[in-house]
Amino acid sequence: MRILMITGAQGKAEAGVAGIVYNLAKELTDMGHVVKAMFSDDLLPRQKWPNRFRTIELARSAARYVNQHRVEFDVVNIHAPFGFWYGARRRLGAQAGPPYVMTMHGLEERRMYAMGREAKKGRADYYRLKNRVWQNIYHMPTYRYSATTADQSIVTNRETLTYLQLYYGLPPDRVWFVANGVGSEFFLPRTYSSGRATKLLFVGTWIDHKGVYYLAEAFDKVLATFPSTRLTVAGCIVPETQVRKYFSAATQSALTVLPFVSRSEIAHLYAEHEIFVLPSLMEGMPLVLLEAMASGLPVITSESCGMTDLVEDSHDGLFVIPGNTDSLVSAILRLCQDPVLRQRLGTGAQEKMKRYSWTHAARSSEMVFARAAGMDKRN
Repeated sequence: MRILMITGAQGKAEAGVAGIVYNLAKELTDMGHVVKAMFSDDLLPRQKWPNRFRTIELARSAARYVNQHRVEFDVVNIHAPFGFWYGARRRLGAQAGPPYVMTMHGLEERRMYAMGREAKKGRADYYRLKNRVWQNIYHMPTYRYSATTADQSIVTNRETLTYLQLYYGLPPDRVWFVANGVGSEFFLPRTYSSGRATKLLFVGTWIDHKGVYYLAEAFDKVLATFPSTRLTVAGCIVPETQVRKYFSAATQSALTVLPFVSRSEIAHLYAEHEIFVLPSLMEGMPLVLLEAMASGLPVITSESCGMTDLVEDSHDGLFVIPGNTDSLVSAILRLCQDPVLRQRLGTGAQEKMKRYSWTHAARSSEMVFARAAGMDKRN
């Protein structure tokens, strides 16, 4: 097949969505397919419209590109919410082009729920009433139409699969769960310490829905119990000073901030730490969680979204209540002082991740692409 993959993320391999596209494109190419991956930098090198309308401008640019090159591809895979323009035109018969497969990484309804709760706590300043109204009348329809106009859909967690079937009305033969993969470079040998763990790690963009407020609050309480504990915040993208504002003065000397970590360095970063903490309020299926588990790190994460597709509580990780500082503190303290549990969770996680290869993800995606292309030929 000749496959075009389009996402609104920048073409940086360190970014989550871009990393997924790069890995799938490589595997599909190795399988004999011809794959072209395009990112926001390619489709919209210079943004002309106001930033609040970026989604529409990028979706329009994607549809225009596909139309201009429609004979070059057998199927086009557009990541939500940027496929709604192409999907709608194709459904209306205004644009004859290759069949459209949507990929959706996380459920916007989950984000709205989580951020609405945060706003009631005086957090998520960008999610006040005006922003919630804008989210409902503008952003939500772009996601909904990206799904409902697609010939086939791929989602990266089972929560989204269920929601698209029950509330978007997609039949079971139009939406498929395809788990993300993890590279072999993360499966490094690990030696577990027999004493108290002191090195915590968080990897991810520093934004509200990653649970950053709870991470900062929890670390303050953990330090009060175990003063030798240290926390590294990596891949946060934002400046170090912005991250440090979330933490109390008492924790500053115990905190290391690495705004950017290259792909060549990330596996070693996991290897250097003892506990991975990801208190996200919502996610799709976070690559950093797969990477941490593949590295043998015992993980602590929220019992929500794609995290529940990866972790079995007390077998290969620990779950905490989303948005609950005390639950997070309890889990961290428990792991810090229990070396037997750390080793059991870490080895269990690494063993499980052997099933989550990019080859398997690519084969599952290939099935969906072939199904879409086959349906198009029958029509």
